[in-house]
Amino acid sequence: LKEKTEDLKRERQLAEDLLHQMLPKSVAQQLRKRQKVEAENYDQVTIFFSDIVGFTSIAASCTPLQVVEMLNNLYICFDSRIESYDVYKVETIGDAYMVASGLPERNGTKHADEIAKMSLDLVAAVRQVVIPHMPTGRLQLRAGIHTGPCVAGVVGYKMPRYCLFGDTVNTASRMESTSLPQKIHISSATYEALLTDDAYEIKLRGEIEVKGKGKMKTYWLLGNKNYSVQN
Repeated sequence: LKEKTEDLKRERQLAEDLLHQMLPKSVAQQLRKRQKVEAENYDQVTIFFSDIVGFTSIAASCTPLQVVEMLNNLYICFDSRIESYDVYKVETIGDAYMVASGLPERNGTKHADEIAKMSLDLVAAVRQVVIPHMPTGRLQLRAGIHTGPCVAGVVGYKMPRYCLFGDTVNTASRMESTSLPQKIHISSATYEALLTDDAYEIKLRGEIEVKGKGKMKTYWLLGNKNYSVQN
């Protein structure tokens, strides 16, 4: 009986760990109690998007298994690195990687700093990811960041997902799509949030036309004066 109880505990722990990797802990606990998860409004969060430069053409020259293996290598690398920061991985869609800070747990004014350090780390890390079927090739990342308010909540009954909504999400996505290879493109709002510590090397990109937003003044995040990326 004691052995069976221990086995049951281990199985339950495995199930909980898996659930907590797919949903925030607080959300998972509410769902397990069959409680309704209320959508929550966040005044300030920072959202990061990235994708692989030329992914469509890379994927076209690979077998399906090679594409999966390549993305798995990439995301294992990213997932292990983001554990060093106060961030929450929202989702991956194909080659797109979305991370937020400031939710589901609020962290005051730290969210922009956490995402900025993480993004510098990921842009450096992607160059070290080995593509098994392209030994001499290297992946390049295109990244974008924006800071602002958003709403977060669980949608769906089967395979429920923790989703973010609002203009901040759209703008962060636009920062990524208008970025350049191995560059981190940030909005004015993120730039102002990072100015408080004077810890970052940031270069003005200028005014660019952003679909659905008109002209926006944006910047390149180049580095951190007090922090070097992990090996």
